[in-house]
Amino acid sequence: MPVIDRLRNAWNSFKQPNTVEVEYGLNPTAGVTYSPTPPSRSRMGYFNEKSIVTSIYNRISVDVAAIQLRHIKLDPLGRYLEDMKSNLNLCLTLQPNADQGPRAFRQDVVMTLFDKGVAAIVPVDTTLNPATNEYVDIYTLRVGEIRAWYPKHIRVSAWNEKTGQRQEVVLEKKYVAIVENPLYAVMNEPNSTLQRLIRKLGMLDAVDEQSSSGKLDLIIQLPYVIKSESRRAQAEKRREDIEFQLKGSQYGIAYTDGTEKITQLNRPAENNLLKQIEYLTSMLYGQLGITEEVMNGTADEKTMINYHNRTTKPIVEAIVEAMQRAFIGYVGTANLEKIQYFSDPFKLVTLGDLAEIADKLTRNEVLTSNEIRGLIGIEPSKDPKADELRNSNMPRSATELTPAELTTVPEPKALPVARPIERISQNGTRF
Repeated sequence: MPVIDRLRNAWNSFKQPNTVEVEYGLNPTAGVTYSPTPPSRSRMGYFNEKSIVTSIYNRISVDVAAIQLRHIKLDPLGRYLEDMKSNLNLCLTLQPNADQGPRAFRQDVVMTLFDKGVAAIVPVDTTLNPATNEYVDIYTLRVGEIRAWYPKHIRVSAWNEKTGQRQEVVLEKKYVAIVENPLYAVMNEPNSTLQRLIRKLGMLDAVDEQSSSGKLDLIIQLPYVIKSESRRAQAEKRREDIEFQLKGSQYGIAYTDGTEKITQLNRPAENNLLKQIEYLTSMLYGQLGITEEVMNGTADEKTMINYHNRTTKPIVEAIVEAMQRAFIGYVGTANLEKIQYFSDPFKLVTLGDLAEIADKLTRNEVLTSNEIRGLIGIEPSKDPKADELRNSNMPRSATELTPAELTTVPEPKALPVARPIERISQNGTRF
């Protein structure tokens, strides 16, 4: 698109007409903020940050962010043909916005999805106004939190890099990728397994803080009956005296009368919170499709495949489907455009198994030698045969040979001439 047309038709989500803002009573703010951490990142909920649930969120989000997203072109049979040369593909593979790279952007989507239950991927800068055009190209993307739902609009809180502050803006649902957590019933429902685990962890923290607060919890039994006001004042004075001794002593030592008896109550409270937490943690791991081996990095290949199929793949597919609906739409889908995810199939394969897989893929004419070298991380070979999709173990016919190879085919060697057999008679003559 020419520069003049691009400037004339460019559209920004934060600079739309005020009619929608007036309709819903929205008053956006402006200003500049500074923070030691990136202020554009979504913040976790208070109770999520204080529990071990954040480590589960982070583990799954890191694995999901390792899967690449691309804007691709399909052939008439619906197969991958090539990457689209579009600004949306640059957002997905190079730079979604000024603050994040593609991997950080994908992880931000998943973390927001887990914490809030739903995430909004907002197209901030586009070539045309998506509200009035069926197909637009996208320059920048931001992850937003949905604050309110309307019949055809949503109120989204997203980072505005122009003002340096999070800003709420009302956008139409049709051009915002709304991603719902496929594990919502397990993670975000008020009485779900994860929410129950968070509450139990909060109770355990409260018990630990109470038991380690530094109180002695002493009961002093005085040698007289405390029923009158004078005896009660005398007992209160005695208690303050012991408190003063313990507080002023370097080693916390106090003296009492021989007739007084002291009972200490700060014994550990017996409860079944820890057993309940262990039970809920085990149940949560099973419902999320993860294991302790996945969390500590000791899982085998079968366990990781099961984890990716049950946990990471549904999340990635939910993100891809939301982008396909909002960013590609009917027009782009009719033009055989698609948002597709690509994962590395060899990251769980050992070196010995990789050699066998490479042999099978090249022998069955699935990948060329240079494509295998690229997957391993070796520079491609300059031999023309390395780019041919053929089985190098099978001989080629004359029709498959190149003109250069036909000129270098050696001529068949002539068979040696048979020599006549000489015989010698008894008198010495040869015949």
